[in-house]
Amino acid sequence: MLRAIKSIGLVGSALCLAHSPVSKAIEEKPIPPGLEDIWQPAQTPDGGVSWRVLETTEEIQRTDDEGFIVSRPNFSKEVKALEGTTIKVAGWMMPLTNGQEQHHFVLLGYPPGCPFHLHAGPKQFIEVRTPKPIPTQIWDPIIIEGTLTLTGYDETGVFYQIADGQMRQE
Repeated sequence: MLRAIKSIGLVGSALCLAHSPVSKAIEEKPIPPGLEDIWQPAQTPDGGVSWRVLETTEEIQRTDDEGFIVSRPNFSKEVKALEGTTIKVAGWMMPLTNGQEQHHFVLLGYPPGCPFHLHAGPKQFIEVRTPKPIPTQIWDPIIIEGTLTLTGYDETGVFYQIADGQMRQE
């Protein structure tokens, strides 16, 4: 049994490495004509905010005194106008705890590619808290509505938060 678990772990690690930036740097191939990029953000809900808007934030990186890369945001005018307003946005739930319900999770703008490697940058996810737990849903996008707070000036790498999130139906 332990051997099977180790094998699964090695296969999972290999799959993640195969899709990592390191492997892409080694063997970068252009997308053949006629094929579209499937790496697309969640579809914008009616009356909602597009991830393309949130991605207009510039990420400014630096190396701190301990050698870690930290980042802070430079929000675009369009994003600054959303601060403190109620927004509706679609994305994929990345639970932060085990369980059938979540009240604190990360909403990813793009589908998760690997459970061991978060592909999203700080302008491509929102930290969400909900007053009432919502069902864990990891396979399909969900719609969250709540008040957007712009953060990240402390270089934590979290640029967006919603503290009063509620799940909505399209």
